[in-house]
Amino acid sequence: MFRRLREDVANVLERDPAARSRWEVLTCYPGMHAVLLHRVAHAAWGRGLHWVGRFVSHLGRMLTGIEIHPGATIGRRVFIDHGMGVVIGETAEVGDDCTIYQGVTLGGTSLYRGTKRHPTLGRGVVVGAGAKVLGGFEVGDGAKIGSNAVVIKPVPAGATAVGNPARIVDAGKDESPDVKADAPARQAFTAYGVTRDLDDPLVKALHGMIDHAAETDRRLRVLVERLAKAGIPVDDAVLREDGFDPQKLGKMVD
Repeated sequence: MFRRLREDVANVLERDPAARSRWEVLTCYPGMHAVLLHRVAHAAWGRGLHWVGRFVSHLGRMLTGIEIHPGATIGRRVFIDHGMGVVIGETAEVGDDCTIYQGVTLGGTSLYRGTKRHPTLGRGVVVGAGAKVLGGFEVGDGAKIGSNAVVIKPVPAGATAVGNPARIVDAGKDESPDVKADAPARQAFTAYGVTRDLDDPLVKALHGMIDHAAETDRRLRVLVERLAKAGIPVDDAVLREDGFDPQKLGKMVD
């Protein structure tokens, strides 16, 4: 028990630059308190003491603002940062070394009891503030969920998902999921599940179409000019400007 507690404290000190001491982490971090209370609730739930588990979970919710169903499975070194408004459903599974920010929901989309209704997070997953992961699917090891994303489909290991509904913007690399032993993985940690210079794939596609249209327009102008120089008459409708402004359109989709 005390070994797990020391491990949790060291984990917070490693991931949160605002943490200044072990005593501060033990007394002032609601994410720590929520995980500790969940262990008690989960133990009671596993022994068939469902009311006791729900009551401890309810106390944890009142004290920390974090609601973790006693049936949920929480791995080791899970860091719930800030945590207010976090909801983790009954059949959710959170792997080791995951980081969950405030306002996150690991929710279900089915009303049938006895089924896997909530998501499974692999090892080292980062779920950004306000994100909703809804359904009984898997989020692969080392994946990142951007802030306010709404994820309704599986996310591959190492990938980054953003948007509503969430889209994969980075397929990730074949890296070891063990973020505790692998230094490069620790260096690749991205707070709130966002990565610098990582654009939405829809925006990328729109920019690609605008660039292609601008290049096509340029080629047509060159072709028309050469036809005119060659003495070949060109219809006035072809010469008429259509008001296409790629720079303006580009700014609209940024």
